[in-house]
Amino acid sequence: MIDLTAESVEQLTEGWRAMVLDRDPDADVRDLPGIAVRWADCRFPFWNCVTLTEPGIGADLLARRFAEAADVVREKEQFGFLWVFEDLVPDADLDALAARAGFEYSFPGTGMAGDLLPIGEPAHPELTFERVTTDEQLLAYADLNSRAYGFEPDAGRDGIAGSALWKSGVHAYLGLRDGVPVTCAATVETAGRLFVVLVATDPAWERRGYGEAVTRKALHEGWRATGITRATLHATVAGAPVYPRIGFEPNSAIRFYALTG
Repeated sequence: MIDLTAESVEQLTEGWRAMVLDRDPDADVRDLPGIAVRWADCRFPFWNCVTLTEPGIGADLLARRFAEAADVVREKEQFGFLWVFEDLVPDADLDALAARAGFEYSFPGTGMAGDLLPIGEPAHPELTFERVTTDEQLLAYADLNSRAYGFEPDAGRDGIAGSALWKSGVHAYLGLRDGVPVTCAATVETAGRLFVVLVATDPAWERRGYGEAVTRKALHEGWRATGITRATLHATVAGAPVYPRIGFEPNSAIRFYALTG
């Protein structure tokens, strides 16, 4: 039987290893006792990540891990997040321990997975789909993420602009309405899974089924290329209601923290 929380943690640490090193081959990618550091120190906050990795540890050791994670983050120039998978330490008062270390709660997430592939050829009556293979398409993908997540306009570009990986090794797709990119999603092979990453829809075009459609496209094409039948993702609040319609099942609650000062 799959340990779903362990799977979700692994997908983050292995997937982000590739993404962060793609952004900067000299990035801080380390596996410390109980802590995985995946930090590109770029302006795209999702590529600046520290996460806890030990299951079932006691309060004293957990407090130490929060403090050690805070020390790592304080050394960095750019903003990023501490990810905590709640089911690793189900009885802990995470917010209190985080506050003692200098973190504050930012927002929730949800790990999801499913043996859901293959799925049929996706379609949406208002969209056409294009795979990201050019620098221009990659910039459109980056800009959609900046707008969707409320980051600075150039943050997405600092995360993926010019990436060879995103134009070849990642199955990244744009959804276009009347020729204009309005939504995007990608899958990438990660530890025997298809990992869904950086799904975004222009806020002006939300609630039209665009995000679901382009996610289905990225999954379908990722499956066609790899034959992998199991997929995983980490959902924000906005995406959490969408993915079960595709076949994903929630399995691990995530808390995102940022340093207070």
